[in-house]
Amino acid sequence: MKVSKQQLHQLIQNKIHSAGLSQEHAGIVADVLVHADARGIHSHGAVRVEYYSERISKGGTNNNPHFTFEKTGPCSAVFDGDNGAGHVAAKLGMDHAIEMAKENGVAVVGVRRIGHSGALSYFVQQASHAGMIGISVCQSDPMVVPYGGAEVYYGTNPIAFSAPAEGDDIMTFDMATTVQAWGKVLDARSRNVPIPDTWAVDSEGNNTTDPFAVSGLLPIAGPKGYGLMMMVDILSGVLLGLPFGKHVSSMYHDLSAGRELGQLHIVLNPSYFTNEATFRKHISQVMRELNEIKPAPGVKQVLYPGQGSHIREIESEKNGIDIVDDIYQYLISDDIYQRSYDHKDPFAS
Repeated sequence: MKVSKQQLHQLIQNKIHSAGLSQEHAGIVADVLVHADARGIHSHGAVRVEYYSERISKGGTNNNPHFTFEKTGPCSAVFDGDNGAGHVAAKLGMDHAIEMAKENGVAVVGVRRIGHSGALSYFVQQASHAGMIGISVCQSDPMVVPYGGAEVYYGTNPIAFSAPAEGDDIMTFDMATTVQAWGKVLDARSRNVPIPDTWAVDSEGNNTTDPFAVSGLLPIAGPKGYGLMMMVDILSGVLLGLPFGKHVSSMYHDLSAGRELGQLHIVLNPSYFTNEATFRKHISQVMRELNEIKPAPGVKQVLYPGQGSHIREIESEKNGIDIVDDIYQYLISDDIYQRSYDHKDPFAS
């Protein structure tokens, strides 16, 4: 069914607040989730609310975190999230990074000891809306079969990038280092639809189209994706003194414990490297020239990276956001959560 962005935001905020977060923090969580749903990234939208609510209500998310921010150099800092909502800590960490980059041209801020933070595109767009280049990487629970292996080790470990163009235009790219994110499997489960056989493997290591049979995801482009997820894990885990690789906490095993996750924001101020107006002009030129490339047979138009999501976001303003009915029914119900999420953990016994 279709709901407006405003209605969806209010429903999510109400549910998250009912679970125990402050109205302010619940509102930020809702901002990030609606951002994802509006861009068609439903794996990181309202489908996550029940899980977040259960973890909040069971104490796995700190409802009253003591955030700290420590500058460790002119261009470096660490933001400690005290295992509060990851969306909130990641947003505030990016706010600090933007201010540092305004002053010094470059900022690298590690955001440590946080919960799941949702779609990284939200945070890199904070930087672009401020006229900066934003890069963000974060670790996630181990659920990926490394290239050549038969057991999971790394997480989906996403990477996001955003750059400002002329006017209000921005170019944003957000990807998991797996063929698909685990949230896409959850979305397929909620819609009861099969997945492509290139996404994941079952408990025997065989490719599967059954989202309920998934026990491990596959890295993009074999060894290349494997290398990228290793890089992300080092930058957002080892570098911040946090658990890494197979030692990263599971999203679903113990909903009463903090996740201790890490995220790294990198912000670059174009004016410290080139003329800012020229930079924006050239980003707009790149976007335009990519759109003008002759399309392959059967393709209507070549899109620049992230343009499909941007188009869906514009359409959602006019037509609303498509939400699975059982998720909508949960959002309007009085239930904080209706079932245990352990069964959604591919490694649960």
